Amino acid sequence: MTFDTVLVANRGEIACRIIRTLRERGIRSIAVYSDADRDARHVSLADAAVRLGGAAPADSYLNVQAVLAAAARTGAQAIHPGYGFLSENQAFAQACADAGIVFIGPSVHALNTMGDKIRSKNHVAGYGVPIIPGVAQPGLSNEELIAAAVDVGYPMLIKPSAGGGGKGMHVVERSEDLPSTLETARRVAQSAFGDDTLLLERLVATPRHIEVQVLADNHGAVIHLGERECSLQRRHQKVIEEAPSPLLDAATRARIGEAACAAARSVGYSGAGTVEFLVSAAAPDEFFFMEMNTRLQVEHPVTELVTGLDLVDWQLRIAAGEPLTVTQSDICLTGHAIEARLYAENPERGFLPTTGTVLQLHEATGEGVRVDSSLTSGLTIASHYDPMLAKVIAWAPTRLEALTRLDRALADTVVLGVHTNTEYLRLLLADADVRAGRLDTGLIERKLPNLTFRGADGHVLAAAALFLHGRALAGSDLTGANGVWTRPSGWRVGSPRPVLYSLGVSATESVEVRVVGEPGAASVSIGERPAVPAGLTPIAGRQGAFRVDYDGETRVFAVEQSGARVYIGSDGFSFDLRHRSRAEQLAEHLAGRGREPGAVSPDVRSPMPGTVIAVHAATGDVVTAGQTILVVEAMKMEHKLVAATAGRVTVNLKTGDLVALDQIVATISTPETIADKEDSE
Repeated sequence: MTFDTVLVANRGEIACRIIRTLRERGIRSIAVYSDADRDARHVSLADAAVRLGGAAPADSYLNVQAVLAAAARTGAQAIHPGYGFLSENQAFAQACADAGIVFIGPSVHALNTMGDKIRSKNHVAGYGVPIIPGVAQPGLSNEELIAAAVDVGYPMLIKPSAGGGGKGMHVVERSEDLPSTLETARRVAQSAFGDDTLLLERLVATPRHIEVQVLADNHGAVIHLGERECSLQRRHQKVIEEAPSPLLDAATRARIGEAACAAARSVGYSGAGTVEFLVSAAAPDEFFFMEMNTRLQVEHPVTELVTGLDLVDWQLRIAAGEPLTVTQSDICLTGHAIEARLYAENPERGFLPTTGTVLQLHEATGEGVRVDSSLTSGLTIASHYDPMLAKVIAWAPTRLEALTRLDRALADTVVLGVHTNTEYLRLLLADADVRAGRLDTGLIERKLPNLTFRGADGHVLAAAALFLHGRALAGSDLTGANGVWTRPSGWRVGSPRPVLYSLGVSATESVEVRVVGEPGAASVSIGERPAVPAGLTPIAGRQGAFRVDYDGETRVFAVEQSGARVYIGSDGFSFDLRHRSRAEQLAEHLAGRGREPGAVSPDVRSPMPGTVIAVHAATGDVVTAGQTILVVEAMKMEHKLVAATAGRVTVNLKTGDLVALDQIVATISTPETIADKEDSE
């Protein structure tokens, strides 16, 4: 069988990446899109595109019938699901088979067996794949669990059967602590999940997350392509991945690879898949099966770079019935590759998702650098989908060279108009433990409190003020008789009057910058600092790039403006400053005039753009400090907005309304302000 048309049932960077291989193979590609993705990059890259429905995933990318109808309409013989969405959906795989369309992935049997963690662990254990010692049987009493714990060993982890995300887990170091901890664990599990069933597992100290890439055809051949280290995680979300792992030696690599192949063989697997293992940093020769991902992984590019194989190409070949033409002995891992995930999120605000329009974009290029991206200039990043925008990957002969190359690639990455995690990624890459390969899944959480993000310094503030100054000068009218008076140059008889720019550096903090002169040769004073020479000069041949001279030092920035916001980027760092109008400054001054110094603001602001999904208070209600007013959702994340002080609330939003970053969503009138208002009446 050969494919001449393949539909890609996904979006974003993975859809773009799959389309690239289809184009190289000469296969016609069909994109699908939601209303929110009408102008997305994957739509323009494909040979044809079909609208699925509304922005919500349930109305578009998760709509099985709409996807199948698009395939039938365009004559697609196969569907590539990418990852996420329908990629591991058994019903979708079966629906494809029923419709006579090839699902580019494993069989329904493999999806079913490996789709459940408990089922998959019990299954692979029968095929010699090591699993974490433990007890996973429903209905066991505390006494039965205590008896079974002898074979599990200490330290031990108690886990609620119905739990997830680490909630309700308890570590037990000694056997004498087990009875009381089981009692506590049952109460927590029943309260949180309505199910007090408990599991016991041996605790793996300083765990590392290592996964093995496998390829299997429909003729019985199964090989592995080495492992990937995925231990750098935050809240169980991978951040940086690499291949090969700096932990494993050649003998362990061969053993863990064979265990992954055994897991794949046990379900008659076909296509590309990943078997995930937990490995203790203290005992790297021991590994334990966690689960199997029956699809392409986000981090597959690092495997491609060290093996020279195109995994999407092999997925297509295997789905078309071709046998593997590479054997295990053909697989050689060359050099080292590291990948960083670029997200639309703000690490300084607790990694809350961000939205916006890409005003300026520059993606890294160069030897050993690969970027899998969905970004284009002018693209609107909304809150409907996962916030991952791109993956920046670097290959080099050695791990340290790859780290350095990736850091340079991130420094060369410019995305203005949307806040990203680029600075955070660079801070991680510079960490001494990361550079030494001393990794575990808890490393990021331990390091986060000590990470210091760059603030808006003098160069940044001067660049923003001079950029606004230049725009104001360019937009002024010099043709009239009073042109000299209306031009914001600060000219007057005697010494020039400084032009003031108030720049918001956070929701509640602003800095005043005074400018005298032309942007290219000016005098700038910031806050209470004395005026110093400064200048902003466009760099020839680089759209949106400027040379910034401030107080005797020169730097280069990318600068753009959208509405009242000025976006500035340099060396992977980016800043979002709000140009506060005179009316805004006056309103803020009047609002805070009667407030005691250091008093809590009565305004409730949204820390992220998104959609109101619940309103828990109505205008006129009396609320207490910490009470939830409403809930905002964006990019699969919910955030509760609470009252910072007690009082009577005013809410002007309803469920379904959109909110912007730092938008005031409610105001609390304290007893004092209510009394003042009544007295004035």
